[in-house]
Order: sequence, then C-alpha cells, then structure tokens
Amino acid sequence: MSIKVLAPGLATTVQDDGRTGLRHLGIGCAGALDLYSHAVANLLAGNAADAATLEIALSGPRLRFREPARIALCGAAIDAEVDGTAIPGWRPVQLPAGSTLALGRCRKGARAYLAVAGGLALPYTLGSASTDLRGGFGGVHGRALAAGDVLEPGAGDVSAVERLWIAPWWIDGTPDLDLSTPSRIRVLPGRDATTPADALFAGRWRVAAASNRQGLRLEGDALALADARERISEPVAPGTVQLPPDGCPIVLLADAQTHGGYPRIGHAIRADRPRLAQLRPGDALRFVPCTPAEAHEAACAQRRRLTRIALAIDSRRDADA
Repeated sequence: MSIKVLAPGLATTVQDDGRTGLRHLGIGCAGALDLYSHAVANLLAGNAADAATLEIALSGPRLRFREPARIALCGAAIDAEVDGTAIPGWRPVQLPAGSTLALGRCRKGARAYLAVAGGLALPYTLGSASTDLRGGFGGVHGRALAAGDVLEPGAGDVSAVERLWIAPWWIDGTPDLDLSTPSRIRVLPGRDATTPADALFAGRWRVAAASNRQGLRLEGDALALADARERISEPVAPGTVQLPPDGCPIVLLADAQTHGGYPRIGHAIRADRPRLAQLRPGDALRFVPCTPAEAHEAACAQRRRLTRIALAIDSRRDADA
C-alpha cells in the first residue's frame, strides 16, 4: 500500500514523539508540536499513541491512497475532502482504494495531524522517524513533503471498503485545545529576572510572523532586563521562554536548539504546549504564573485524559465489530 503526495501543502512533515536523551550531544528532540492531538489521531486510527503522523501547518497536502486505509485527523480545524466529500476531524474514517484526500487551510488553530492505520513505514534516525528540519535528517530526507513523494504505511488491520465510511462517534478535543483569545499559557519562573519581576505576566503578547517550529516569537511592549550584560550560553529546552535584546520573548518549541545565550525568564509547562502549537501569527496570548506542583498535576491530568480516550476508543471499536 502506498500514499502518493500529489501536492505537498505549505509545510507538511513526518513527526512522532521525537528524540530523547540526546540534547547533551547537541541534538534536539523534534517531534509533533501538539503531542496531544498527535496521540489522539493515532489512537483513533488504531495505532500506538507515539506512531508517526503527518504534521500539517496552516495548509495541507493532497494525497492519493492506492489501497484502502483508515485515517484520523485531529488538532486544528482543517478543510478536508475525500473525492469531493467533506470529512470531519476527531473520528476514524475508512477510505476505499484509489481515494484522494485533499486537505485545505486550517480554519482554527495552526496544525493538524493525519494518522494512518499502521503508522508510516520510515527508517528511524537516532531512535525516531521525526523530521529535524534544522538538522536535515529524519522523516522524508530531512525535509517537508514534496510533490511526487511516496509514503508507505506500516502493517495495519484495515478492512477493504467500497465507499467512504465515517465513524458515527467522535472524540471532542476542545478542552485541550483552548484557543480562546488570548490563550492562557502557564509558566514556571525562570532563573533570569526582568524589571519589574512580574512584567512577563502583565504583558499582552501576539505571535509574530517570524515564528516557526523552533519557537514562537512574540510582539508586545518590550521587557527590560535587570542585567543586560552578555552571558555564557546555557541549556534550553522546549518550553523555555527566552528574552532577546529587543525585549520581546521567544517561547521555544520542539525544534529548539540545545543551548542559548538569551536570558531564560520562564518555562511554559508541558501541558500547555499543545496550545502553543496551535497559535497562528497574530494570535494573542498571555502568561500566567504556575508552581511546579500545578505543572505536575496538569501533566498528570492530560495523561489521564488520554488514557480515558484510549479506553473509550477500544470499547467503541469492539461495539462496531
């Protein structure tokens, strides 16, 4: 079975849960920016939560499926049609052989995730199939999809169907994709203070057009550094909030570098990174303070929700069998 890329979309990459344990060697993690939507899409398609998916940024590709396939779309609300018939997100969809899936623009949110039953059969590089765009490895030759690329799904239990079939049940992703304006992002205090100390939380910020998978660049009233002297580079990670000399914060995402010299004024908690992943240029956000205990509980609550979703999907699939 193969999937041919007829048109690549704006920036479509292969991503899984990313690479871990290699930052001391200067190798970032990459992986899906919105790990929550990525996991739910996989569960709906019948995969393990960490299987490789296609991460679609702002505008999607057009794909032809040679054989029958089961897919699921989660994350941003995206225009999606199979041979001219609109399909919804957050539920399993069975495609007959020869189907063409056309994914248009993301109407709400910035990134959608397409999971295919069996995952995507791609070689692992340093323990992951994720595309590292900055390093140029992983995924499909270390780059975004291009017209003419052919993807091979892994071995999946997919029944042949003669026509498009959409499951009557769905998963509601709204609680974990709070795209209210402005989005509230919980932040742990950083080592480097600004003046005044709570200026980061008092500010109102908008996502700049220069944002990418490495980080969200923000626009707003510039923050002043308590100590403007240059400093030695220190470790950073996805979620780190840096303050460059222009006074406008940068929130690092999955393709973040491993070290940086900008002051680290906070750290966005893991549970809120799916919200960061769904912010588009021009979207508003504000930071709110958080304690380590609150961050831990938020992460645990998100994991519990994914576990409940996995159990619900299994029970519905058994009922449909």
